[in-house]
Amino acid sequence: MADTGADTRGKGKIPIGPGTRVSLRFSLFLASGELVDSTGTKSASFTVGDGSLLPGFEQAIYGLHSGDCRTLFIEKSHGFGEPNEGNIQLVSKKIFAPDIKLEPGLLVSFADRQKAELPGMIRALKGAQVEVDFNHPLAGKALLFEVNIIAVEQVSDEIVRV
Repeated sequence: MADTGADTRGKGKIPIGPGTRVSLRFSLFLASGELVDSTGTKSASFTVGDGSLLPGFEQAIYGLHSGDCRTLFIEKSHGFGEPNEGNIQLVSKKIFAPDIKLEPGLLVSFADRQKAELPGMIRALKGAQVEVDFNHPLAGKALLFEVNIIAVEQVSDEIVRV
C-alpha cells in the first residue's frame, strides 16, 4: 500500500491506553541484539493494566494504533529492574534430587510458601551448598522490543475516547 502522507489517526482508530484490549506481535532483544523472546507469526493479546506486561513496555505502547510498527527501547529500570542481592540465596545441596547435575547456569524450579513456581538460576556450588539467584534473568538489562500492533479495541469506559 502506498503512503499517501495522510494522517488517519484519530479517524476511527483507537489509541492504546486504559480501557483497551491490544493484539500484537513482538520480538524482544537484549541491547546486544540477542533475541530473547518472540511471538513469531502469532499474536498475543492483553488488556491494558491487567498486569500481564512490563509496566515500562505497556507505557511505551500508549498512543499507538492498529497497524503501527515500532522499535521500543526500555531502560532496565523500567524493565525487570536492577538485580537485588537479597534474591541470591544459599541452599543445601540435599534439597535437590540426586539425579540433577548441579552446575552454574542451570535453571531450577522451586516452590514458594504459597506453592507457586519460583525459578532460580544456579550461580555457584559452594561445598554442601548451592548459590541460587532468584532475580529475573533479565534484571539489570536494557531491552529492545520490536512491536507490530495488530488490533486495538475499547473494552471498558475507563477513558472516554473521541
